[in-house]
Amino acid sequence: MIDRSARAGREGASGFSVPAGAVVAHHGGRPARSPVTAKENPVPAPRVLVVEDDPAIRQGLVDALTYAGHEVEAVGDGEAGLASAAARRPELVLLDLMLPGMDGLAVLTSLRRDHPGLPVIMVTARGAEDDRVRGLVSGADDYVVKPFSARELLARVAAVLRRAPEPSPDVENLRVPGGVVQIVRRRVKLDDGTSHALTEREAGILTCLARHPGEPIGRDRLLREVWGLDPDGLHTRTVDMHVARLREKLGDDPADARVVVTVRARGYMLGEDVQVQGGDAGGTAGGTAGGTAGGTAGPLPGGAP
Repeated sequence: MIDRSARAGREGASGFSVPAGAVVAHHGGRPARSPVTAKENPVPAPRVLVVEDDPAIRQGLVDALTYAGHEVEAVGDGEAGLASAAARRPELVLLDLMLPGMDGLAVLTSLRRDHPGLPVIMVTARGAEDDRVRGLVSGADDYVVKPFSARELLARVAAVLRRAPEPSPDVENLRVPGGVVQIVRRRVKLDDGTSHALTEREAGILTCLARHPGEPIGRDRLLREVWGLDPDGLHTRTVDMHVARLREKLGDDPADARVVVTVRARGYMLGEDVQVQGGDAGGTAGGTAGGTAGGTAGPLPGGAP
């Protein structure tokens, strides 16, 4: 038992400041909340899997997440992380990049293959842009760079969980030129037999476009509806990177896009040959959008090319 109630704001070797009054039990990587805390918060927060090899940092993550109400499983290597993800079905994973044996990117690739809709936040001591981009391109939903505070960690966890969409009954599948996109399962199956897992954001982009057939959706709106971000004053190419990666998986040539089409100075929309299946959203996605459609169109709202 680790008792945090005796010292307000006590900070351990992990560098995490745990609020006063929190009592955290930790046994075999499976923390439990005290009866008092559980009573005060009868609705449990989502389950989180922590994959971190440093014992002090791992304990700090467990303490912070448990105090915030999460049920937490903590393991020290990638193989154990994959086994826990399969057995316990967490709702979010905090994944260290530098792990012994199977590194974080390899674990992330396996998670995306087996659990394509599972949100993943990379935890890394590396601050280089290339490392962050590799994680995001590989399917991570967000990242935190060590050292970081418990407050920042919990804010990022809450934001990722908040924008993780539930499977939407109104858009279940998209029939696209050359294959099918299974939105609920977050998977692309091409007619040539190849298959690709979609990240949460990639599926979110397609769902957003499918819900607005014939209407170009700009970068700012995608940031609001898919990422849950306020785009005001935000300068990022995240949307562009995700669309490029999505087109890759769809086999959609950006120079002659037929699935995710760029509409000059307006935004992105689904091509006229895309068929939306599920609920009341059935039918084709194309329509008169104004402007010139095509993969080489001009700037989008918010600065997207």
